[in-house]
Amino acid sequence: MSVNLSVNLPVNPPASAAGSSALTDPLQGTSVRSVRPPRPPRPWWADISAGAAFVSLVIVSSLWLANGGVSDLAAGTGSALTSLGRLTGLVAADLLLLQLLGMARIPWVERSFGQDRLTRWHRLAGFWSFNLMLAHIVLVTVGYAMTSHTGVPGQLWDLVSTYPGMLLATAATSLLTAVVVLSIKAARRRLRYESWHLIHLYAYLGVGLALPHQLWTGTDFISSPAARAYWWALYIAALGAVLIFRVGVPLWRTLRHRLEVTAVVEESPGVVSVHLSGRQLHRLPVRSGQFFLWRFLHGDGWSRAHPYSLSAAPHPQMLRITVKELGDDSRALAAVPPGTRAVIEGPYGRLTANLQTRPRVTLIAAGIGITPLRALLEELRYDAGGATLIYRARSEAELTFRAELDALAERRGARIVYLTGRRLVRRDGSASWLPESFADVTDAEGLRSLVPDVAAHDVFLCGPDSWADAAQAAARAAGVPSQHIHEERFSW
Repeated sequence: MSVNLSVNLPVNPPASAAGSSALTDPLQGTSVRSVRPPRPPRPWWADISAGAAFVSLVIVSSLWLANGGVSDLAAGTGSALTSLGRLTGLVAADLLLLQLLGMARIPWVERSFGQDRLTRWHRLAGFWSFNLMLAHIVLVTVGYAMTSHTGVPGQLWDLVSTYPGMLLATAATSLLTAVVVLSIKAARRRLRYESWHLIHLYAYLGVGLALPHQLWTGTDFISSPAARAYWWALYIAALGAVLIFRVGVPLWRTLRHRLEVTAVVEESPGVVSVHLSGRQLHRLPVRSGQFFLWRFLHGDGWSRAHPYSLSAAPHPQMLRITVKELGDDSRALAAVPPGTRAVIEGPYGRLTANLQTRPRVTLIAAGIGITPLRALLEELRYDAGGATLIYRARSEAELTFRAELDALAERRGARIVYLTGRRLVRRDGSASWLPESFADVTDAEGLRSLVPDVAAHDVFLCGPDSWADAAQAAARAAGVPSQHIHEERFSW
């Protein structure tokens, strides 16, 4: 265990050092202005997007009310249960479509909220939608059974076997159930990312299979022109957003920029950098701190997209990503030959220099979270001594880009702090963001000992979920206002 401080040291990395060879020379000392940055989000986009989601739920409830929802509640137990079943089904369908819109990679929505927050909302809306869908099935089945004075199992079979579109809806329910169950954290940990990603795609099929039952038998759809107009508009908007921003724009950018691998360099054990060249990269609207979804047309992993951040500031002739071996596809990247074409989606992420509002900055990284922060250290605006990068790793061998970071510190006057050792677990069982050598101080005191004036800094942090929670809490406790803490998390 050790705490290593590197403060603007005059380091000349050897040509053989991992990540510091001539392959990275084109990335050094180039103004990022030579690459067209994306437009910063307009502040009112977030309000409009969140407001539209809320309004959609109000519209669904209003359509239910206008179609006799309240009067049905007083028409007997069977009718009341059926009416509540209609409402839960409508809200479930609305949330499901809002999920698709939220994760359709609509640029202004993504830049307003960031993928971390959208992913959390996506999961929350998904579980609510699933639970309401189950409530819809139970309430409608029991309500129909009470009205027709039949048993619940018989009524369920009658609904599935005789009502138009119900067999497809049953298949949709099965697919969505599988997706939700496998999205629970305990289940995700047991799955490879590649398997989970493939299974998650079945959610799109589930949405498509559920649509006919709503079109053909949905009381709140077939009886009201206003309801039909609303639902058709929402379905078309969700489908259009997915086709445009998940298919059309990525395909256009892939064909336009023709990215291909020029070299693969081992940075540290289990970590490789992939260097790519392409056409008209100065027109690619990407900034340091952002990531793309990558597919490399080599081997059998080409069908699965993986999120990898740029690990160097964008360059008009070259991009670089750095990947830690976490699964079959990331492991296979070490063997990708030069000339392999890449398919890209993005750029995504809002952890960019646009967020900087203060002249001094602190960047805190854990593990492979160094990749976007190494690129940001190049682009952020600060004078000599105005930036500190704190880099956590389990051992000296796992410090990626050390030679590059030391050289960058010398060139720009940044301060680099390396913290190595096992992660500290305190007596109360809580995990710290610091190594065990900081056991005698609190998380906030540890941060202030490393950056005494951190309360006056913008703080950028990137790492896994639990570590990021601890680092964010430490920054707040050290006096950094929440609006000056900017984060990106590595999880799926």
